[in-house]
Amino acid sequence: MVKNNKLLIMILTIGVFGIINTEMGVIGILPALADHFSVSVSKAGLLVSLFALVIAVSGPTMPLFFSGLDRKKVMLLVLGVFIIGNIVSIFTTNFTIALAARVVPALFHPIYCSLAFSVAGSSVRKEEAPKAVAKVFIGVSAGMVIGVPVASFIAGSMSLQLAMSFFAAVNIVAFIATYLFVPSMPVKEKLSYGSQLAILKKLITWQSIIAVVFLNSAIFGVYSYLAEYLTSVTSMSSASITIMLTVFGAANIIGNITAGKLLTNNARRTVIAFPFLLGAVYMVLFLFGHFSIPMAIITFIWGILAGVGGNINQYWIMSSSPEAPDFANGLFISACNLGTTIGAAAGGLFIAQLGIQYVVLVGFISLIFGTISILLRNYKYRSRTNQLAG
Repeated sequence: MVKNNKLLIMILTIGVFGIINTEMGVIGILPALADHFSVSVSKAGLLVSLFALVIAVSGPTMPLFFSGLDRKKVMLLVLGVFIIGNIVSIFTTNFTIALAARVVPALFHPIYCSLAFSVAGSSVRKEEAPKAVAKVFIGVSAGMVIGVPVASFIAGSMSLQLAMSFFAAVNIVAFIATYLFVPSMPVKEKLSYGSQLAILKKLITWQSIIAVVFLNSAIFGVYSYLAEYLTSVTSMSSASITIMLTVFGAANIIGNITAGKLLTNNARRTVIAFPFLLGAVYMVLFLFGHFSIPMAIITFIWGILAGVGGNINQYWIMSSSPEAPDFANGLFISACNLGTTIGAAAGGLFIAQLGIQYVVLVGFISLIFGTISILLRNYKYRSRTNQLAG
């Protein structure tokens, strides 16, 4: 049984990697995409922000609608849609069609990721759930450590079309692995829509959602433009940028492993400390981002914190509504992508008005609101606990 659990988690990690690779891989090739479609870098950023916006809208609803179906069949459906979208993206030369080829898969994105986190968490003992989910989160990091820099390298040394083909290939591998190795998973105890939607009546759920929106905005509002930042501010070559993106992604995996342990041992302290640590990193980035060696160190530490942050976001919402795990994970995905949408859009505005160096302001502003939301939830929760104890 233990071996089956480990194999299942590994396959889920591969599947999440395939999905996230499609979502985030374009970050490393935004300048190339802008040239290919003859649009500005900020407009090309729509390939990130619009994708995330669709996920934000479909996040709460799509996992809910598919919650009663066999989980393996649903996962295969989602991966199939992503494969088709990837293939269309390879051959189109029209920016509008490219956006459409990302919007349709984005509708199905929350279904797979929500199921992956729920299945991983339920495959182990309750107290070990954060560690199991952290392992699946490695798929997210792999999308950055492998997807983003590899796409950047292929686009720079070969062609943009081959870079887009890489996204399709990964999803095909994930589809085959899921088909061959993931067992049929029919839902034994289907929760009613009403019982799942009931978590939206709780104040703590909304406090958690707001915090996650701002925390993800703080991370991806800046990271979405990392390739452009390294080009314009740090003056790095395309080869060096690929290395830096790899460093960020590798650090993300370290962050995921670390987060599982931190959240298991002392979740509240970890959540409170996170925005202050990330804010310190952005301060150093703003001051020393034009130097290559300090930028490499900053990127490594930033990557670790980004990995920890993703796990914090999932834990923060799941811990507020454990009675409806699939729907709660859908809300988590929605909140994260709404944050990415807001952050990437705001980052584009700051870049257009002030220049690429000031994109860190998106991070600072988002962290301020995120910290306030975290402290408000902690205050309310502590007050309620004290009242019950009294």
